[in-house]
Amino acid sequence: MSKNSTIEWTEHTWNPFSGCVKVSPGCDNCYAETLAERYRGTSGFPNGFDLTLRPHLLGDLKKWKTPSRIFVESMSDLFLGTVPVEYFLKIWETMLEADWHQYQILTKRPIPAARLIKDHGLDLPPNFWLGVSVESQELADQRIPVLLDIPAKVRWLSCEPLLGPVDLRPYIDGLDWVVDGGESGANRRPASYDWFRSVRDQCQTHGIAYFHKQGNAHWSGKDRFLDGRTWDEYPALCVCSPEMVIEPVGSTVES
Repeated sequence: MSKNSTIEWTEHTWNPFSGCVKVSPGCDNCYAETLAERYRGTSGFPNGFDLTLRPHLLGDLKKWKTPSRIFVESMSDLFLGTVPVEYFLKIWETMLEADWHQYQILTKRPIPAARLIKDHGLDLPPNFWLGVSVESQELADQRIPVLLDIPAKVRWLSCEPLLGPVDLRPYIDGLDWVVDGGESGANRRPASYDWFRSVRDQCQTHGIAYFHKQGNAHWSGKDRFLDGRTWDEYPALCVCSPEMVIEPVGSTVES
């Protein structure tokens, strides 16, 4: 199957449900909400951005035979909390069964994530990359410590949209990958390129894979150059070209 996502750091998106609730400033201009509400009442989004289960999509993972990087829930948050537990566990089981893929799981709700993983004894193999969104220093200090307490083999951050400078040094030895980028869209809040440079330099100093997704362009994924080049690094065990992978210092990836 050809790549079905235009998000630079993944190959496919997989949304066994859609619809979400805003929880922090990074949600203010949510692209998923804009898209879903634009097509409310259509076959694609009959309920707009209200929670909608999509069990007919559960089988897609096994249809995709080529090992791929898959962003789980680009149209919501896997740990939303209002999804029936039985359905959530079915999603997890489906990912475990299709174990040739790498799952990029991103949440703004690390406390519910930690609780679900612990309460249900969920397995987190190396192909399950667990990450949190970090828009600001305040949210870095709230979310990253919780992530580091979860026994994931690969931990990562999405610093997008980056709304201020962040100091990741207190946590960086427990991380394997950091993605950053500015906000896109008509109402975007411009980021300083010095914020990106700081994140990049922290990653380089500590040997953490760094991916700069975008600057301040209107369209997502544009303005990708930072100081004259693109930064497209991935953590160890990645399904991608070997030259794009670095083995992070202090990596939590187990051989």
